[in-house]
Amino acid sequence: MSKIEEIVDALEVKVGKVLQQLETVKQANLKLEKELQASKQHAMEQQELIVSWEEKYEALKIANTMLGSDENKRETKLKINTLIREIDHCIAQLSE
Repeated sequence: MSKIEEIVDALEVKVGKVLQQLETVKQANLKLEKELQASKQHAMEQQELIVSWEEKYEALKIANTMLGSDENKRETKLKINTLIREIDHCIAQLSE
């Protein structure tokens, strides 16, 4: 019976080690998940910042064109036409 007790003790030790490793892996996983969430949040903030800067760039291009710059004149005319159509649409909705 001593042999069986030794085997059982050895199994208990091994199971204990496995459970300890499992807990360590769970903690590491939680840490990585938090880091991933932080990275996703940072990426989203950066994307919003990029969109903001792109909008400012477009506004600056339009302003430069209106000031007499020949660059991007076609784009500015298209933007103005789009804005006029949007205003006309709003006026039509208010009239109804």
